[in-house]
Amino acid sequence: MMGHTPGNILLYSLVVLFTIHESCAIQCYQCSSEQDPKGEDNCGAYSTFRKDQHISIDCNSDESHTPGSFCMKVIQQSPIGFVWDGRWRQVIRRCASVADTGVTGVCNWGVKLNGIYWEECYCSEDSCNEAPRLYTYWILLAAAVVIAFLSPFL
Repeated sequence: MMGHTPGNILLYSLVVLFTIHESCAIQCYQCSSEQDPKGEDNCGAYSTFRKDQHISIDCNSDESHTPGSFCMKVIQQSPIGFVWDGRWRQVIRRCASVADTGVTGVCNWGVKLNGIYWEECYCSEDSCNEAPRLYTYWILLAAAVVIAFLSPFL
């Protein structure tokens, strides 16, 4: 049986501190299609997000633009005809401190008054905001757009 020597106490303390740190720190992808160079799609607005080109960062580090305990993915998309070549689309991936709804693992969506569709997805696992699994439900999107345009007439 091991005694409680100062070396053992220090070892136990370090194990506990590393365990607590690892359980509190989440790593998320961080990018914005708004910051992509012209002609490039690094954040996955129009093509599949390539996680091999990005490194997920610790949300409590100096690298994080917004510290937090969740990962977040935001999609904004204009209605058809907003821009001459079709739809404008923006994707933001980052850390978030609090989900607007207080729930993670879900996506919230809606349509702004100007017709811009938005979707915010929150998750609480490491690197979960690369998320091809956070799907946009196109039928619901179409219904929301129709309702948004018809609401002045209802």
